[in-house]
Amino acid sequence: MNFDLNEEQKMVRKLMRDFADGEVAPGADERDRTKTFPVEIFRKMAELNLMGLPFPEEYGGGGADTISFAIAVEELSRVCASAGITYSAHVSLGCAPLYLFGTEEQKQHYLTPLCQGESMGAFGLTEAGAGSDAGGTRTTATRDDDSWVINGSKCFITNASYAKFLALTAVTNRTEAGPEITAFIAETNSPGFTVIDNYIKLGLHSSNTTELVLEDVRVPEDRVLGKIGEGFKQFLITLDGGRIGIGAMAVGIAQGAYEAALKYAKERTQFGSSLSKFQVIQHKLADMAMNIELARTMVYKAAWLKDQGKKFTKEASMCKLFASEIAMKVCDQAVQIHGGYGYMHDYKVERFFRDVKLTEIGEGTSEIQRMVIAREIGC
Repeated sequence: MNFDLNEEQKMVRKLMRDFADGEVAPGADERDRTKTFPVEIFRKMAELNLMGLPFPEEYGGGGADTISFAIAVEELSRVCASAGITYSAHVSLGCAPLYLFGTEEQKQHYLTPLCQGESMGAFGLTEAGAGSDAGGTRTTATRDDDSWVINGSKCFITNASYAKFLALTAVTNRTEAGPEITAFIAETNSPGFTVIDNYIKLGLHSSNTTELVLEDVRVPEDRVLGKIGEGFKQFLITLDGGRIGIGAMAVGIAQGAYEAALKYAKERTQFGSSLSKFQVIQHKLADMAMNIELARTMVYKAAWLKDQGKKFTKEASMCKLFASEIAMKVCDQAVQIHGGYGYMHDYKVERFFRDVKLTEIGEGTSEIQRMVIAREIGC
């Protein structure tokens, strides 16, 4: 399968590379140190009509495809993984459920402002006791006249401090077959809705990761997203697309770490020669370049299948799994090539190494991806 980029995709790559190098990279280390969310970056991306890149223009989107979205995530993550995951979650977890399952009225009212950058997109699925096992959801929604009353909590939610509303799951009925889960659109300024931003994280310091607490949050009937009882199914579909975003993020982090290691190896002199002249270093860099290219191709394949309307669950899990595990190895070897300097904050590979671990955990751990792949191949 040939993944030569078309003219629009090449244009997106050039735009995002220039934007990443010119606007995102310069402050990335300082934002990481101060744990500052990059509000200004996403304001500028909204001005460039990038916040709804893969969604139709009628909702304020850019009308681009999923490969273009993957390119955008990769280019951001190449210089700042916090910006990359923020954007990926905004599009694939915040916007996508509204586009896939929302009514026309919901799309106009909620998707359009997301695409225009008036709010960040977020997605409330994970709970303290329901991570990979999303079927263990404990948050409940109880019907009360023409509304639903939601009680519960969510954890590890990206972007919620900057979201005016988000989609979340709640149990609407319990049966012998298991919980009936429904998706709702909840506004974060609703009475009883609290967003808590106090996690201390290993990496991705300038991304926003929060807890949600809902105490008798009232949601009108017209904010049910999709069909009652199909929320879990809907969110599994959403996660398939989200895994393409995480795969692209992993590729971007790996590319950034590889570029830093290659530059350092050419500049650093030991025993009278640059590191890049030693075969052991050459082999490390060659393996990095090869595996990054393989991972990128897998991400593009999953994105292409999605754009063609074909089944892509297996490929999404494969690209996310392979890209994240390769990115971990690339970042590890990038630190190794830098030696003692790789352990220091002044060298970007230290940040890449901390940031990349999330790609093996978020939107389904590596173990869950293997379970999905095994199921898809008929095991």
